Amino acid sequence: MRSIWNGAISFGLVSIPIKLVNATESHSVSFRQIHTEDGGRIRYRKVCELEDREVTSSEIGKGYEDADGSIVPITDEDLAQLPIPTTRTIEIVAFVPADRIDPLQMGAAYYLGANGVPAAKPYTLLREALKRSNRVAIAKYALRGRERLGMLRVVDDVIAMHGLLWPDEIRAPEGVAPDANVTVRDKELDLADALMDTLGEVDLNDLHDDYREAVEELIAAKVSGGEPRETPGPARSGKVLDLMAALESSVRAAQQSRAEPAGDEEEHAEVRNLPKKKTPAKKTTAAKKPAAAKKSATTKKPATKKTTPRKRSA
Repeated sequence: MRSIWNGAISFGLVSIPIKLVNATESHSVSFRQIHTEDGGRIRYRKVCELEDREVTSSEIGKGYEDADGSIVPITDEDLAQLPIPTTRTIEIVAFVPADRIDPLQMGAAYYLGANGVPAAKPYTLLREALKRSNRVAIAKYALRGRERLGMLRVVDDVIAMHGLLWPDEIRAPEGVAPDANVTVRDKELDLADALMDTLGEVDLNDLHDDYREAVEELIAAKVSGGEPRETPGPARSGKVLDLMAALESSVRAAQQSRAEPAGDEEEHAEVRNLPKKKTPAKKTTAAKKPAAAKKSATTKKPATKKTTPRKRSA
């Protein structure tokens, strides 16, 4: 894998040369903007609004727009002079339990690889120290023109780093929660627990992007000149369903999909089947299906065929 950044991990007085590698990749299907009338590509050109002409990349710089709308030019030299000690260093500032990190803060993920033979020993030292302590390292680093916060943890035998948002970049969830007066009954919680237990755990490697696969099939069908296969989505209703009924149905469906015993739900199933079990199969088939009665003739005399309707009417 190609490294996107080279530097060092600063671990006290220990310096570990590392290379930064993307740990994730996007498999989403990319689209181009086109003119719907003739299929021509839509392209964007960078135009100076004062001279009304297209400009090249070499003519483009940075500028900060002030509150009054004026632009303050900022050059690369201005930014290079700023005192950022983490320009080429991932500086570890603390070690904390992993549960101290709010998942809302977590962003892009990277693998940190030892850069060269001399880095192998200190790299392994930090990796094993993280493993034994059951903690993660909090670090500061600079990437793409800004200082960032990161979390280092061990994945298999590799040190991985997750980019973190700064705490002041996380919005407070004010006004998002439902009305505090809403109450949930114990029975509803019990059914929710039953549904959670029935669904259980899942191997994340078994999950895949159904939408991306459908898009790829659609594109393949259009390229070959065929008609795309219709894939109806799940039926959705805007109505508010009865919560208890929805939970019971969900538990039953989950149990059936996993071929597990239905537990308390079996009682409902037996009640629906009781009328069929109480009625003798021989009498029912004899009255409604004469052909089926011939099969039972091996155990009963043909004479019972005539008397059966009289017994049922009585």
